[in-house]
Amino acid sequence: MILQLVELWESVQDFIHTGGNVLYVVALVLFIMWFLMIERFWFLKAEYPKLKRDIIARWDARADTTSWYAHKIRDCWISEASDKLDQRMLLIKTLVALCPLVGLLGTVTGMIAVFDIMATQGTGNPRTMATGISMATIPTMSGLVAAISGVFFSARLDVQVKREKAALADSLPHH
Repeated sequence: MILQLVELWESVQDFIHTGGNVLYVVALVLFIMWFLMIERFWFLKAEYPKLKRDIIARWDARADTTSWYAHKIRDCWISEASDKLDQRMLLIKTLVALCPLVGLLGTVTGMIAVFDIMATQGTGNPRTMATGISMATIPTMSGLVAAISGVFFSARLDVQVKREKAALADSLPHH
């Protein structure tokens, strides 16, 4: 087991060495993105149901649910819950969009390395040029893979947030 972990770590380090230091930035953006998405899924499954039950109980306990004032209280409670549901969603979407851009930064730095090699050694050494090209393509691929994983799960998260907002509004009838 430990030997497998060591081999895995060495593979990751080889990959990062091949792709360049930009892969650390891609990994950081990916980690933050997934941390925030997991936190939002946790909120939706564990914390939000308690909040929703509390709001519904407060609404059901009200004697007045038909006046203008009651409707404004209802709207306020729905708005507060919506704000809590929407927390960090914009940041998650921004990080998803940032992943390919960071990968493209790796492309630019890799191509600069290729041009630097060509300027100093000429075009006669394809092996050193291949290293630079590899350094250019791996971060792009990594950024795209990170973004694809984020697009799917952030879209799913967004659908769940919208569904919960609508369900809360339907749970608080106004006469």
